[in-house]
Amino acid sequence: MIRGGEDALFIARRMVIFAAEDIGNANPTALVIANTCFEACHKIGYPECRIILSQAVTYLASSPKSNASYMAIDAALAKVDETGDLSVPLHIRNAPTKLMKELGYGAGYAYDHSREGNFAGQEFLPSEISGTTFYAPGKNAREHEIRSFLKALWGEIWLLRNYECII
Repeated sequence: MIRGGEDALFIARRMVIFAAEDIGNANPTALVIANTCFEACHKIGYPECRIILSQAVTYLASSPKSNASYMAIDAALAKVDETGDLSVPLHIRNAPTKLMKELGYGAGYAYDHSREGNFAGQEFLPSEISGTTFYAPGKNAREHEIRSFLKALWGEIWLLRNYECII
């Protein structure tokens, strides 16, 4: 691409997208590497930035791949298109006024950080889509850790919602 006359910043920008879209949580550091590459190429310029591009592209090419985060945002956006604007659940609404408190804003909210393991297990989606799962961790080592973490937090609830992605 460089020999073809492509701008080094265009290449670096595409690597940032690739790191998020195709590597994702299989190797979260890939996005940091790609973004740092873009910033360094912007500062350094060509021809020296070819070395930075080479380091970043070899790192990204040799990373495990997952598009699970990419699929999750598309699923969430499709759900919004399907359902339209849904009301924010009352228990997670801010209650800065007396009237809002009287209307039930914030009632029953459990602050995660005041709970054991920093997890209260509350649903934050509107009731119409309660229980919907958008992110199904990919089948790679890093996302296996994420899957195990989510299973440990949510227990049977998570297993029932995500049975297809633990096979």
